[in-house]
Order: sequence, then structure tokens, then C-alpha cells
Amino acid sequence: MSARAHEGRAGPVSRLLAPLLCALLLALPLRLQAQDPRQPLGFGIVPQQAASRLAEDWAPLLAEISRRSGVPLVFRTAPNIPVFEERLGLGEYDLAYMNPYHYIVFHAAVGYRAFAREQERKIKGILVVRKESPYRKPADLAGKTVVFPAPAAFAASILPQAEFGRLKVPIEAKFVSSHDSVYRAVASGLQEAGGGIQRTFEATPLEIRGELRVLAETPSYTPHAFAYHPRVPPEILAKVLGAMESLAGDEAGRRLLAPLAFKGIAAAQDREWNDIRALDIKLLERYSKQ
Repeated sequence: MSARAHEGRAGPVSRLLAPLLCALLLALPLRLQAQDPRQPLGFGIVPQQAASRLAEDWAPLLAEISRRSGVPLVFRTAPNIPVFEERLGLGEYDLAYMNPYHYIVFHAAVGYRAFAREQERKIKGILVVRKESPYRKPADLAGKTVVFPAPAAFAASILPQAEFGRLKVPIEAKFVSSHDSVYRAVASGLQEAGGGIQRTFEATPLEIRGELRVLAETPSYTPHAFAYHPRVPPEILAKVLGAMESLAGDEAGRRLLAPLAFKGIAAAQDREWNDIRALDIKLLERYSKQ
């Protein structure tokens, strides 16, 4: 077959396919921007604790929210907080529970927007030591190693270190993988002291928590945010929020909130995290510049 004949046969087919290809290309951005309401939403949970522990506490709660809302939710997390930050930066989670500093960073960089927070609680950092340790105030830890979950863990790392700085108490900061790792390291005597938050401390197994005491607390701030990616449709988000708000209203919901030490979940707005913005923290500027 001649080249001319081949072109003659291919031409009409190409002309028929061209509009379809154009339609697909035009539709692609819409598919990237809008969440298909039939698809499960990935719900990312900041890895303050081991993934197995998070799944044990959060998966039943998310299953109940799915049941009440009619919106399928899938538990997601990350092996550690820096990887969680990378995934937030890529917008991998449809919904996410993130610390206050993460929220202001990834609201600006990716567009995540707060829609709920823990009810009736402000967040504060705590310093824990072994129950029988001789330390009675932060100044007693001068020159000691203090463990923290991750550099950008807001209340458990940033706030306690800021307090040491304010008090002019020099310490050596060491970072581990989670809040649980901090509590275990201090309870076992491997480390002198560590940073955490009251909620994860209260949720720590008694055999570990019983070996510890709280040495000091930081000032209080707006707690972790439940936030949504812009691709999540408003009507879907409203169903999820309604289900989350309903949990504190009955025994079944309160039973699922108890392992997280939550009294309830309340609706929230972006401006509630302005107290975090006022701190002008610069640790994750690489995401802010996206």
C-alpha cells in the first residue's frame, strides 16, 4: 500500500479520534480537582503513635463515621511524622488530622482547610520524666538529653523546646519516631526526659504511664485540625462533619472516642488557628515556598 493510500485511510480515523482525545484532556484537570463521591476518602492520621496503635484506635472510629455519614472512609497514616509531612505536601490525603503547625503550613501550601477540631480542649506541650527521678523543674535538665517525637511536632517538640529557650536552659534535643517512643524511652530509663502532649499521655497504656510523671507544661494553643483537601465536595464534607459531631451524643460514639481521650469533635474554622500563625514558626519553609 502506498504512503498516500495509508494516509487516506488513517485520516478519517484520526479526525474521529481527535475530538475524543481533546475531551479526555479537558476532563483530566476536573478529575484531579474533584473527588469522585463513589470513591472512599483517604483519612490521614498524624503518626503520633505506632501505626498499629493508631489503626487500633482510629479505624473503628472512622468505620462508625462512615456508617453514620454514608461516606466510605479509609484509615491512612505514615511511618513517621516527616513522611506524613511529605504526603500532606503532595496532597495525598483527602481528609487529615494534623497538628496545628502542620495545618497552617499545608493550608497555605496545598489548600487544606480546617473543618473540625477536638471539643473542649486546648493543646499544650508537656515534659515527662520517670516518676522517681530527682528532677523537679525544667532547669534541672540543663545539659541533659531530652527526646521529642519529630522536629515539627508542634506541642510535643516545638513548644517544650521554646520553653527551654525562654528559660535559657541548654539541652540536647534528640528525635525519635512518635509520642509512644518518647514515653517508652523515658519510662524504661533510656532517656532522662521527653516531650509529649496530654492527650497522647492519657492514652498511653497504664504500665508505661504509671512509670512517668509530668514535670512541666507549656502555654495552651488551638489543638490539632481535622482538615479537607479542596477536591472533597462540600456536600460530602457536610455529611462527614455531621457524623463526627454526633459521636459525643450517644454511648456508642463516646465509647469510640474514649481511646483517643476525646470528649467530642466540634466544627471549626480556619481563623481559630491564628494563634499558631502569630508564633511565626519557620521550620517547614520548604513547603511554604511551593
